[in-house]
Amino acid sequence: MAKVALFGTSADPPHRGHRAILQWLARRFDQVAVWAADNPFKAHQTALNDRAAMLSLLIQDLEAPHQNVQLYPELSHSRTLFSVEQAQQVWPQAELYLAIGADLVQQLPRWYRAAEILRQVNIVIFPRPGYTVKEQDLAQLRQLGAAVTIAEGPELHDVSSTEYRQCEDNAEVPTIVQAYIDQNDLYLCPENSKEKLPTRS
Repeated sequence: MAKVALFGTSADPPHRGHRAILQWLARRFDQVAVWAADNPFKAHQTALNDRAAMLSLLIQDLEAPHQNVQLYPELSHSRTLFSVEQAQQVWPQAELYLAIGADLVQQLPRWYRAAEILRQVNIVIFPRPGYTVKEQDLAQLRQLGAAVTIAEGPELHDVSSTEYRQCEDNAEVPTIVQAYIDQNDLYLCPENSKEKLPTRS
């Protein structure tokens, strides 16, 4: 049975941490489906079509050519349940794995119809600096029906899209993505200012 990894992200903007996750998934799954989506728990600063375009560039920028990593905009939805249901139609015979960051573990049980999601996919958790995956949180996911795996191996530094949007750090955004940002005047920061920019929905 084919194994398909599902990786939806707000990608606002995508950075080297996202790239490390994609490279890890590409080596372990038959297919990696990627999409940009609106997160109902966040306010996004950039339009969805721009975030999808940047994510596409990030896929092109993977260190080795991975034909099994592709952008699937048709999976994009603010509710993960609908993305999963659409993925099941694309890969009806596959085993599906949903990739999430450790920062989402506590939040996941509050997602729209979370129990239905967890019955339909396996969960792969990627550790992130500053977020501890607690056994009690994993136990809650398993009680809801989840099969959970913690990814081992990807070197995820303390990278944050939020810090980039707040003009604090752009070192972790790949050059190809930064070029798109510059060309389209995205994430503009006041000159010589560290003042945090407001986000908008």
